[in-house]
Amino acid sequence: MTQTDAPPGLQTPLRFVKGVGPQRASQLERKGLRTVEDALFVVPLRHEDRTRLTPFRALVPGQAATCSGVIVGVSPPPPGRARVPFTVMLRDQSGYATASWFGWRYLARVLKRGQRLVLHGRVGRYKGAMVIQQPDYEIVESGEDERLHTGRLVPVYSLTEGLPQRALRTLMWRLVDACGAEVQEVLPEGVRARRSLVGLAQAVRDAHFPETDAALAAARRRLTFDEGLLLQLGLAILRSRVSRARGLAMNPRGDLVARLRAGLPWKLTGAQERVWEEIRRDMAAPYPMHRLLQGDVGSGKTVVAALAVLTAIEAGHQAAVMAPTEILAEQHFMTFRQLLEPLGVRVTLLASSLKPRERAARRATVAAGEIACVVGTHALVQEGVEFRRLGLVVVDEQHRFGVEQRARLRGKGEHADLLVMTATPIPRTLALTIYGDLDVSILDELPPGRRPIVTVARAEAKRREIYKFLKAEVAAGRQIYVVYPLVEESEALDLKAATDMARHLGEEVFPDLTVGLLHGRLGFEEKDAIMQRFKAGEIHVLVSTTVIEVGIDVPNASVMLVEHAERFGLSQLHQLRGRVGRGEWRSYCILLTAGHLGEEAQRRIDAMTATNDGFRIAEVDLELRGPGEFFGTRQSGLPEFRAADLLRDTSLLEDARREASGIVARDPELADPAHRALRAALLARWRGKLALATAG
Repeated sequence: MTQTDAPPGLQTPLRFVKGVGPQRASQLERKGLRTVEDALFVVPLRHEDRTRLTPFRALVPGQAATCSGVIVGVSPPPPGRARVPFTVMLRDQSGYATASWFGWRYLARVLKRGQRLVLHGRVGRYKGAMVIQQPDYEIVESGEDERLHTGRLVPVYSLTEGLPQRALRTLMWRLVDACGAEVQEVLPEGVRARRSLVGLAQAVRDAHFPETDAALAAARRRLTFDEGLLLQLGLAILRSRVSRARGLAMNPRGDLVARLRAGLPWKLTGAQERVWEEIRRDMAAPYPMHRLLQGDVGSGKTVVAALAVLTAIEAGHQAAVMAPTEILAEQHFMTFRQLLEPLGVRVTLLASSLKPRERAARRATVAAGEIACVVGTHALVQEGVEFRRLGLVVVDEQHRFGVEQRARLRGKGEHADLLVMTATPIPRTLALTIYGDLDVSILDELPPGRRPIVTVARAEAKRREIYKFLKAEVAAGRQIYVVYPLVEESEALDLKAATDMARHLGEEVFPDLTVGLLHGRLGFEEKDAIMQRFKAGEIHVLVSTTVIEVGIDVPNASVMLVEHAERFGLSQLHQLRGRVGRGEWRSYCILLTAGHLGEEAQRRIDAMTATNDGFRIAEVDLELRGPGEFFGTRQSGLPEFRAADLLRDTSLLEDARREASGIVARDPELADPAHRALRAALLARWRGKLALATAG
């Protein structure tokens, strides 16, 4: 097959489109664009209004601007001077400005005097002159396609190496022009009218090359709604299948639950009682439970999960608890063993780090039904792990697991109940968007006695004062955590730093105290022994890598000192802070930072010192990392959003969810002829994920 002059169809591979060719096709494939249809539905990052370029004399420091000028001077940095930027001097009718780039050495080969540039970036002031810093730039050449690149709302796309902005824009123009009208409408007429949405073909055209801001807004609204609807339809179909499926009605007398509750040193909070009642009702019903349990650090999710585990066991079933990492699985194992073994319930750990013989022996006891509660990593969903009667699956930190993984684990039992837990607080509308196949329960109350933690940021210069403060806390009978980052790329270096610090603290700073060291390379028994000694008060200062992020409960620990706090993610810092403040004493989290902080690191530190509220922390984290990374949708098996922004578009996504619920309530498998186009779009969007393709 060769390139032809005939207009391409929507399913035509891009490599067969005139003017594309194999090299450009492989660049486009790196962006996930294989067919004409893929390209039409990729949404520009933004549009620049090139009908109104900002004159140089009107540039304002601190603001982003789009402007244009002719290069009158080029200044590459001297060889070996990485800290000196590459700069160009530009002129327009109003005056002069400078553009500067750090680290872009190749610009010396690209930018020449006399070229006209369009620039978009943040404006700064340096030695009295206006400087556009690290701007996106485009070389403007006059030609017949000039109406595309200037004098209009111009689309700006995300790029991949070797693919220039102008070339991609020109290709998009040709594809929209030739094929935009072929895009078939997928929404039923009633939905479009009710939600006042423009037609899909028009939305595709205006999302790329709008004539006005209003046309662009209407196009984005339509594409966002469609994405939300297709995601929610998929989740609603899954949910409706689960609710129609046969399940296990587990409603025992509750003796084990009563014994566990009687042995707890505190009463359950009102929120825990409410959520436990929701879970108990779900488990007693004759269809599978599908519930998300959300709760901030320290809100007591694990105890609620333990009540559910005991209910399944007393009803004659097994329970599986799955965590995303070995360390988390080990911590859950320690906690569940502490809670359940005094009641005569056997708990075992299945993880890939076990020796093959030991793993095989444990698998055999699980398959024979001799072990009631199994804790593990995704090793639990692998081939070869069999259960005798799996009745309940508890999945922790769901956003790190694929939807497919949780479905596979449930498939190990006959219609097992599913309880998903997360300590990442998510605004409710977003939780319903991402976990639309689950019922949501929220623990919005901390146990009595949990006091707000005093959080401060300190620079390296304050280290001696910090050590003095730690000594005073230990003298008052408290204990201390000192946590080091552990990043995979520099794991050996980080581990050495933590080990050296433990030695330095033990020998030089606190010679009269006991300093312990905990890290991921230690065996489970060693870690357990160290944690037991810390719990018993034998270790005063525990130096650790992030293995203590979750699930450790030592009420006597009052200070969390985080070394190199700028290297931690926001949710990680919030989790670490949640390890203290569990006793009756005032507790502190000290974020120790090294050197000059980047803008993003500074925002993370500022958020931590400003609030203890997990929901507020989660919002900032979402803004910083973007929804895909925050929720792990990239790994989770959910369709990716291209147009929708989970933060900006919550109310529109909520509308889409309502429409999806209504459609699936009336037509659970989209069999109605009026839903044929919608169903085809749904299957294409989910690409056979989660057995949706079996929908009829």
